[in-house]
Amino acid sequence: MTHENLLVEIFVEELPPKALKKLGEAFATLLSDALKAQGLAAADARVGAYASPRRLAVHIAGVAPKAADRQLLQKLMPVAVALDADGQPTQALLKKLAAIGAADVPVSQLRRQGEGKAEALFHDSLIPGATLAEGLQNALDDALTRLPIPKVMSYQLADGWSGVHFVRPAHGLVALHGDEVVPVSALGLQAHRITHGHRFEAVESPLTLREADSYVQQLQDEGAVIPAFAVRRAEIVRQLQAAASALGLRPVDDEALLDEVTGLVERPNVLACQFDAQFLDVPSECLILTMKANQKYFPLVDAEGRLTRHFLVVSNIRPADPSRIVEGNQRVVRPRLADAKFFFDQDRKKSLESRVPALAKVVYHGKLGTQGERVERVRALARAIGEQLGGPALAQCADRAALLAKADLVSDMVGEFPELQGIMGGYYARHDGETEDVAFAVEDHYKPRFAGDELPRRPAGVAVALADKLETLVGLFGIGQLPSGDKDPFALRRHALGVIRMLIERALPLDTEALVLQAFKAFGPQHGQAQAELALFLRERLVGYLRELGYSAQEVDAVLELRPERWAALPARLAALRQFAALPEAPALAAANKRVGNILKKSEGVAPVAVKAELFGDAAESALHAALQGVSRRADAAFDAGDLAGSLQALAALKAPVDDFFDKVMVNADDPALRANRLALLGQLHAAMNRVADLSKLAA
Repeated sequence: MTHENLLVEIFVEELPPKALKKLGEAFATLLSDALKAQGLAAADARVGAYASPRRLAVHIAGVAPKAADRQLLQKLMPVAVALDADGQPTQALLKKLAAIGAADVPVSQLRRQGEGKAEALFHDSLIPGATLAEGLQNALDDALTRLPIPKVMSYQLADGWSGVHFVRPAHGLVALHGDEVVPVSALGLQAHRITHGHRFEAVESPLTLREADSYVQQLQDEGAVIPAFAVRRAEIVRQLQAAASALGLRPVDDEALLDEVTGLVERPNVLACQFDAQFLDVPSECLILTMKANQKYFPLVDAEGRLTRHFLVVSNIRPADPSRIVEGNQRVVRPRLADAKFFFDQDRKKSLESRVPALAKVVYHGKLGTQGERVERVRALARAIGEQLGGPALAQCADRAALLAKADLVSDMVGEFPELQGIMGGYYARHDGETEDVAFAVEDHYKPRFAGDELPRRPAGVAVALADKLETLVGLFGIGQLPSGDKDPFALRRHALGVIRMLIERALPLDTEALVLQAFKAFGPQHGQAQAELALFLRERLVGYLRELGYSAQEVDAVLELRPERWAALPARLAALRQFAALPEAPALAAANKRVGNILKKSEGVAPVAVKAELFGDAAESALHAALQGVSRRADAAFDAGDLAGSLQALAALKAPVDDFFDKVMVNADDPALRANRLALLGQLHAAMNRVADLSKLAA
């Protein structure tokens, strides 16, 4: 059998640009995996994915025209059931053979395996391998139903009767095995070797493909199309950087915009344009957003990151004279920027504070009231957090910021561009003469907005951001709107991670459990009391956060087992625990700690007593008690001074006396007084060893 490379292409009307990358990758993966599963392609076969605005394609190396035949051994039934006393087949066996299409197979050709009662009959058969036409047809049918299509279209075929459901109407199907067409069909189309190049600039269109391996070169040379998504994206990046460098500027980084523009063009051509300098008086965030969201332009900034009047356009054609394209884009962007300037000017005619009453008419959630009610809850929380972090002055600043934080929701600019909420509030607060602390807090109170985003810059912003996220979490948990699986419509996981990051990365001296209780009080007793569910949710997010910092599950469990009130100290505890775990004495002490914990757990009914030295009946008890007194003083002093690593490392001196104690002393002595005294000694040992973390979690 001759193995050849395979090309499959579906030619369609313009695909949704934001989904193109995922569609192209999924089409290639689904099709190649199906062929590999059928034995038509090797498990390590090289796969090339192609996706342009009007095509999805895949190139698979070394595909066989027919899969190899394979042996199939099927267990039928125990011999005792299959054969009667004379060795003749029973009705049960005959029915089974008929069911698997082997009714004509004599009993003598069936294989017997096993011994005694375990002996059974097996049918050995040769399963013919699928032909490429059969296998590819199955693979195509399956792949097209499993593509991650954001929204399916329904359309009629040329016969006027048949209907098809796909992401966009399909107009061509190519299937080439080497230079031979594979007779398959999909979406009402029969496979051939004809495709199409660029709508306007193709040298030849339609385009007849010579073979599977000529696909990319023919499309580029004759069709004026770069079919590979990654190659086309890299070419756009190269042109953007070259055009920006020529102006001494750089493009605004935006990976999502790059992917979307790559999904819009087949033959990218980057051109430099500019807008009127008067629009630079509008906040740069507004201009950048309108250029990116509405026009798919790439704004340019200078070395200091300041927006300039220059921007880049990615055109889909390459005329000899691009001036008309440049002029057209400059003309189109002007009304967009003029709208932004109008909104900005109009919004500043009213203060943020004057907009606050309007929030009482904006529904936040059907079960949680209006944005006005929400603001009052956030204010109460922000005041309490501010009081704990910085006293009355910070509480007052946080209260003022919380009052104004949501006011920009009823502004014209945020109504047009919801992504600017908070950001515009900061601009308007400064225009109203609010303090910088308040302005920064209004601007930052949504932060962190996404993974890796920066945290609020000032204490008041931290207080309001914490309050805002806790109010959201408590509000939605209280009405049963919990995330499930991969569904999290209110982004509660992101809110929880934001709370965790602020508590830890800003080293806030706040009790997490008390914060949650305070947030529930802001809603009143009529609100659902889901404290336990929210506490578990936060802990799960906390575990994930700490694991991402590089700590093991054992280390994280050891620290969290003590249920520390202040999460700000967790990284220091974990770092100290890791240093302790590197000590040669650590494994033995961890094992001993686990043993002590188990002993104490079994004796929970014994009344606690003070350790009495006069009751020691063995020198090992006295030695452990003496060592514990000295180690405890050193460990406690280091702990109180914030030297957590030193506190744990001081425990290394206990290894020898602890080992000696367990070698020579029977804790559960017959004498109740002696037993209680030894348990009290172990209780002191357990308390001394577990101030930083539960060391038993490190035991193997």
